[in-house]
Amino acid sequence: MEKKSAIVQNLILLSIPTMLEQIMSTLLQYVDTAMVGHLGEEATAAVSTTATIGWMVGSLQYAVGIALLSLMSQAVGRGDEGEVKLLASQAVYLTIGVAIILGGVSVILAPFIPVWMGSAPDVRGPATTYFVIISLPMLFRASTTIFGATIRATLDTKTPMYVNMGANVVNVVLDYLFIYVFHMGVTGAAIATAITHIVAGSSMFLVFRKKQKLHFDWKDLRWDKPAMKKIRGIALPSMATDLTATLGYVVFAGMVSGMGTTTFAAHSIAVEAETLFYLPGYGLRTATSALTGVSIGEENLKKLKIVMRSSIVITILLMTLSGVALYFVAHPMMQLFTNSDAVVDLGAQMLRLVAFTEPFFGLMVVCQGLFYGMGRTKNVLFVEAFSMWGIRILFTFLVTHVWHLGLRQVWYCMMADNICKACLLAATLFILWKRKKMVSIQQTASG
Repeated sequence: MEKKSAIVQNLILLSIPTMLEQIMSTLLQYVDTAMVGHLGEEATAAVSTTATIGWMVGSLQYAVGIALLSLMSQAVGRGDEGEVKLLASQAVYLTIGVAIILGGVSVILAPFIPVWMGSAPDVRGPATTYFVIISLPMLFRASTTIFGATIRATLDTKTPMYVNMGANVVNVVLDYLFIYVFHMGVTGAAIATAITHIVAGSSMFLVFRKKQKLHFDWKDLRWDKPAMKKIRGIALPSMATDLTATLGYVVFAGMVSGMGTTTFAAHSIAVEAETLFYLPGYGLRTATSALTGVSIGEENLKKLKIVMRSSIVITILLMTLSGVALYFVAHPMMQLFTNSDAVVDLGAQMLRLVAFTEPFFGLMVVCQGLFYGMGRTKNVLFVEAFSMWGIRILFTFLVTHVWHLGLRQVWYCMMADNICKACLLAATLFILWKRKKMVSIQQTASG
């Protein structure tokens, strides 16, 4: 029986690479955004217009990754090497299928997305070009996400970190070349991003094939209906969750974009600037999911309890410190991305507001990680649907179209949504624990 200190130490050690990976990726993305931002507000709007749709496009591959992480980590906990390799083989089919579907749909819909988002006419052309270019290497984007999830399921979070951090360094270098040396503007930023996806996806696939726990012979590659059924049972609710959320983000961003270019630029940049400060929660979420799955595979209730409590406490502590930091650096953070004083001042005000809710955001994220590790993606879906559409979207509509208030009130709606999700997920987790519905593999797979 593992000691509590050993379990907590393992949780932290697994979390650190993911945190570093996401922090580095976000810092480099800041550089990317700053490079585009210094081209002007129109360039920022062109890239930001399709950002939310990009999240939606990624929902299918992300959902597949969650399902594989849950099932494979449980198989690792049981010591079932055959099941791990079988699921790894299914990941190949899923990566190709996801890429064909998402790539095709993205390219077809690209000209219509800026119109749906309510962007200004002079922004629509560059936004369409940007989205088409970054959608073309969809196979490599899916490879990075799905194969990365299978690697993390084996409790290896370091290797995906190295791959993604390396790719992001490449992205910054290419951004500088295409934007400033070749003077290609937004199109150059898109080309740099596309090449980066190719580098990351190819590298992740090579790691996937060399990983001993995941290695299978190509002659054994076959479509396995029972395995796919298990994956589908977890992935579909997860995908529905992401679609529910990202559709909400699309509507939410669309309502904000109608408030004017300056307001939308301030909103978009502030949202991206905040990203760095909630990454500790996302870093812990991946490790929490993997260890939760392993604990369930081992049918180790004590270990699962320690993972739950430790991940929640550590995440809330880290996110509290993160919120304090965000409050004091809000203005300098905005200045990194734009030269517009109006955008900087308005965005900094929003960041100081949201800083107070960072602990709730952390609680929401780590609870999601626990549910994902259990395979209980339906619970997350129900909470997301209720809170996103019943709180954020409904009240943002009232704020923008009925009461005609400002961006501050819009962000109040966003903050209320995050607080509601955190409380509902935590309450659901507590109820499931009291009813002892967390240990059975059959229950979690069907839940």
